[in-house]
Amino acid sequence: MANLTTAINVNVDKETKEEATKILKGLGLNMSTAINMFLTQVVKKDGIPFEIRNPKPNREMRRALKEAQDIIDGKIESKGYHDVHQMFEDILNED
Repeated sequence: MANLTTAINVNVDKETKEEATKILKGLGLNMSTAINMFLTQVVKKDGIPFEIRNPKPNREMRRALKEAQDIIDGKIESKGYHDVHQMFEDILNED
């Protein structure tokens, strides 16, 4: 039996397509081959062949985000700088 092919039209952001094309070229692949590889893996894995999730910030990042919000809300007093040299001077002179 002959191997029949069909066309798929996909809308992709221009910059994403250009960047992906460069990366794939460096791997010796073209877009069509890469998409065929992806779809073959979807069939073999019976789903998306990689993890898709919304990354959640770890505990340290959540604390930093809360501290930043507290500074914004005025709950924590924080010194601001307009001069990076002054900032480094203060950091290096901390006891």
